Amino acid sequence: MNNAVFTLCLANLKKKKIQNGLIGLLILLSTLLLTTSIHVIFSTTNLFTEMHTRTQGSHEMLLLRDELHHPQQIAQWWEEQQGVKTSSLNPYRMLAGMSVQGEDRAAELSNLTLYMMDTLTRPYAVDELLFAQGKESVSPERGEIWIPTSIAYLYEITIGDRLEFTDGKRPFTLEVSALVIDMPFGAPFATDARIWMNHEDYIQQTQGMQGKEQYMIGLRYDNYDQSLGYWERFEQDMGTPYLETKISYEQMSSFYLIMNKAIGFIMIFLGVVMTLVALFTIGYTISDDVLSNYRTIGVMKALGLSSGKMVGIYLVQYAFISIISIIPGLLASEWVSKLIIESSLSSLKLGDSQEKIGAYFIPVASGSFVCVLILLCVFLYASKARHIQPMQAIRYGMSEIDYSKKTKPFMGKEAGLYSFGKAPFLVVLGLKNTRKNKKASTLMMLLATIMTAVLVLGFVLLYSISYIKQTSTSWGYDSSDISLRVVNSSTFSRESFHQMWSSDPRIKNITWQGYVNGVVSSEENRVSHDEDRKSMNFSISLLNGNYDEVGYTTLKGRNPQVKNEIAIGIRVAEELGKDVGDAAQVYIEGTKKSFLVSGIFQSIANQSVSARIMADALHDEYDDYIVAFVNINQEQDADEIVSEINRQYENALLAATMQTLLDATFKQAVASLLLPMSMMGLLFTGVTIIIIYSISRMTIQKESKTYGIYKSIGLSSQDLRLSILIGQIVLSAVGVIVGILLGVYLLPSLLGTILSEYGIAELPLILHWGGVLSFAAVTFIAVGIGSWASSRVIAATSPRILVID
Repeated sequence: MNNAVFTLCLANLKKKKIQNGLIGLLILLSTLLLTTSIHVIFSTTNLFTEMHTRTQGSHEMLLLRDELHHPQQIAQWWEEQQGVKTSSLNPYRMLAGMSVQGEDRAAELSNLTLYMMDTLTRPYAVDELLFAQGKESVSPERGEIWIPTSIAYLYEITIGDRLEFTDGKRPFTLEVSALVIDMPFGAPFATDARIWMNHEDYIQQTQGMQGKEQYMIGLRYDNYDQSLGYWERFEQDMGTPYLETKISYEQMSSFYLIMNKAIGFIMIFLGVVMTLVALFTIGYTISDDVLSNYRTIGVMKALGLSSGKMVGIYLVQYAFISIISIIPGLLASEWVSKLIIESSLSSLKLGDSQEKIGAYFIPVASGSFVCVLILLCVFLYASKARHIQPMQAIRYGMSEIDYSKKTKPFMGKEAGLYSFGKAPFLVVLGLKNTRKNKKASTLMMLLATIMTAVLVLGFVLLYSISYIKQTSTSWGYDSSDISLRVVNSSTFSRESFHQMWSSDPRIKNITWQGYVNGVVSSEENRVSHDEDRKSMNFSISLLNGNYDEVGYTTLKGRNPQVKNEIAIGIRVAEELGKDVGDAAQVYIEGTKKSFLVSGIFQSIANQSVSARIMADALHDEYDDYIVAFVNINQEQDADEIVSEINRQYENALLAATMQTLLDATFKQAVASLLLPMSMMGLLFTGVTIIIIYSISRMTIQKESKTYGIYKSIGLSSQDLRLSILIGQIVLSAVGVIVGILLGVYLLPSLLGTILSEYGIAELPLILHWGGVLSFAAVTFIAVGIGSWASSRVIAATSPRILVID
């Protein structure tokens, strides 16, 4: 009997080559999408963790900028702590922006904050540099610099390029000799970067800069979970909380992982959906096959083939199809996931040799999971053959119950609820066909829904990021037309600038902003349990004007308007347990100040670990502004004004349009999303065409006699094919409507749960309905192609053969 099982299985594979091939392709695509999604999620985290461990990456970075602590004293205290490794006390100077010599790209590079590092002799105990390109050495040579891969790959800077910097008085150029992986400052969406200089160059080029030298020190804990205890001892020994800037491990890692978390979340959700569609399709195919061959199965069982052997025929058949489909799907997923990860984490790529991402466990486990699911589905649906009674099958070609239902009179139902009235005959014929084959219609409608949702989601995300200036305030940015950055305040007079340009008829208003560090001590942070209580450091912006005028918005309450008010980011509000109307005690520049929380906002730039106050809240004479926001009367004047300011204040200011700055910041997000969203859109489009072709082909074969009769009474092949097309287009229209709602509302809200840990509570989207409807229309095209191609068999077959069949 085993020979009979394999013989019948082989016959099924040969008889239905196209159908089996299409199901195999569907299994391959399901495996590809599901495995790639899991691969992207796990491999991203593993790659970051591996590189962080390999470089002895810091868990916290202390930036000593404001002379609120003595740098040597801080360094010495941490060096004495057991269980903590510290980097050297790294001196640096800050510059704003740079340019590639010989290229007009100053605008897109002007938003970078640069830490010009005095490179100490390598190797480093903490935050060791890995050389991706260029010759490795203990420090740069004279006239050379090392730059991080994060900005080199993003802005296409290569070895040998000469970069121009300015200290506010004069420009100087240095040649790029190496690209290095710098973990604390090397994440995607880079807005700051460490530039590693030769010691003699550092002394020569920075000695004329105003202000004192600043320092940073990296801390790596043997057990990061115990960091709270160290900071409690720090506060006790120093008599004050740490008052300057601190970058945590979570902040360092967040932008390495954000894009692939979002991409992986979308892909794993759609991968599960794709797998369910594959299972539903296989189940439908088996059910249809059992019903179509009911009499044949009855004859085989009458000849002695057991029910178990009958089920075994389908199990062997689909096991074979699964194996030959899953293996190439797994191989393809390795390649696709590598492309996605390299695209979004290019800053961790080491030269021409890419570190191996992921382990063999992921594809093996994923492939086995898909195979087991398919075999369980096959067993479930094939078990219907166990209940076939040979005598009933031979006599009726179906069960006796189904036969009795079929022979009952129709009781005039066609004239009742399901009557189509005076609709055109071809429409009636097409809709009747879809209503008669309910399972096939349900699957087609589900496919149309999923495909539309994927296409619409991809369009909405890419369009929203591409035109982010329209929603910049909802991302935590301002909405001004032009942004200015002070490069050297010693050669720049804010008063004279303001006087000259505020009187320019093209200028609507100019508002100045500065930044300080804020700290809430562990005693004030009472939201956590006592054992988890800790101090919190966050960035505070100070404005000398109206926040609403600049374009800053809040989720709750309002922006501060007087000096005793503060608006806080949602992460600060969560950590401190504060809401609008609560009081907050904050250390600013070493002095404790009391504020009333006026509003709560979201911001992707610093994960909402930030706050806003008025400039006079610090002191009446505050004048340390480093950024200005300029609004103009006519938007078309922006480029001209930017050129004039940059030309007039060449060594003191850097000006750029807000659109330029946003494009430079988010262009990597567009590049990272483009590949996976395009791939998923193409996959689901292909799957929709494949499944609709397969199901329509089976439905046409099942209704071949009916179509033969229609052709015999005068309907042409084109009429019949058109009726099938109309029915499926009408059916898919329902799926398209549901898919639009899912792609516009449900899926983005699910994606928003991922972004909540990055400081975005409400995902800002731009709904361009023209584009949404255009992409949704692609579903109709896919349905039309699958339907029209499958109905070609009607035109190629004579009415006589159809009736006989």
